[in-house]
Amino acid sequence: MKNKKRTARFRRRNNCIWVWPLASFTLLMLNRAGEAQQAIIQPPQAVDMEPVWQQTETNQFEVFDPVEGATRFSQTQPFKWGPVIAQPHLLYRALYATGLPLSPGDEQNTFIQEFSPGVLFDIGNHWTLDYTPTLRFYSNHLFKNEFDNAVLLNGATDYEDWIFGFSQSYVSSDSPEVQTGTQTSQQIYSTALTGSYAFNSKMSLDLGLYQDLQFTEGFQNSYDWSTMDWLNYQFWPRFNIGIGAGAGFVDVNFGPDQIYEQTAGRMNWRATDKISLQINAGIEDCQFQSSDSGALLTPTFGASIQYQPIEATRISLNASRAVTPSYFQGQVTENTVASCDLNQRLLEKFNLDLNAGYNITKYVASESSVSENSDNDYYTLSARLSHPFLKRGTLAVFYQYSGNSSTEPGFTYSGSQVGIEIGYKY
Repeated sequence: MKNKKRTARFRRRNNCIWVWPLASFTLLMLNRAGEAQQAIIQPPQAVDMEPVWQQTETNQFEVFDPVEGATRFSQTQPFKWGPVIAQPHLLYRALYATGLPLSPGDEQNTFIQEFSPGVLFDIGNHWTLDYTPTLRFYSNHLFKNEFDNAVLLNGATDYEDWIFGFSQSYVSSDSPEVQTGTQTSQQIYSTALTGSYAFNSKMSLDLGLYQDLQFTEGFQNSYDWSTMDWLNYQFWPRFNIGIGAGAGFVDVNFGPDQIYEQTAGRMNWRATDKISLQINAGIEDCQFQSSDSGALLTPTFGASIQYQPIEATRISLNASRAVTPSYFQGQVTENTVASCDLNQRLLEKFNLDLNAGYNITKYVASESSVSENSDNDYYTLSARLSHPFLKRGTLAVFYQYSGNSSTEPGFTYSGSQVGIEIGYKY
């Protein structure tokens, strides 16, 4: 049910081979977010979480260079103790939001201030640990002020022709959610253990074990354990394909539990130096335990296109479809997501980012006695203009217009958000 984001890679001892464990599922990472869609515009990623030893590797399937990650260790590090490097980062945002859902049918306007002080630890060459709390204050006292937390631990190492990866994350938040139409207190724990093996310069094997636990106050909790494994063949250095199979089990506190199987194929192709394509497609067969509902057979897919016509311009298109547990008792969701992004450097010092996204959430009952929620169509249009200062700082202004359409009473609304952002990191 869950699709994972893992982009480990390694260089074989004698022959050069690139392995992308579950790379096609990078395209589907938004599916969990497709259900847990926060109504407040999200800030850009604060830090690069790749372990040090992977920073020197180049992703030949992606057009966009990770410029920030490539220069991360070229500067003097003032906070270093033996093998541990601490890199503090701070983000402040002030924004005004209209049409923010307080409860179904009740949208409010409010001024919001956010403080996100965090620190990224590089622990030797193989581990990174980041902790970022967010304090969010609302001028409208009908909303509850928040203390959100995000912790992410990443590790990777290689042994002969194997590469192993581990990831553990914890996220807690009390933000307004699109699907619930109110501030929603939730905690999400995600664990991933991956392994990749190169048989030779052409064939490789990717293995993955995953655990996703979601606890949502006042709504359904879910416990998801799964595996997804791939056999890959590289036809030439910039083109490979893979076939994969997996299975999982979802335990929910209300309604039928679920067993599911997945089969899929994927392709990674760097067509030219300016354009790349990653695509996957498959079928998921989900059976509801102790239920009179039949099995749910769902086509799944993911696609990502990167295009960089000139150095200053980046265009990306993404789309995905998958099944996830629902907030609501006795239901699952089919999430279809599409987005496009234009990133343009202006006058050598400014960076303009334009983004449009569309998300369709369809509810499917897992037992005949449950009435399905109405479908949700959620869309966003956003713009962000940023400018660096003092080498490590960023100043930005942003705007987002968003809306949700539903036949469910109280869940149709629209609103806008405009604000400023100041960030600084080592």
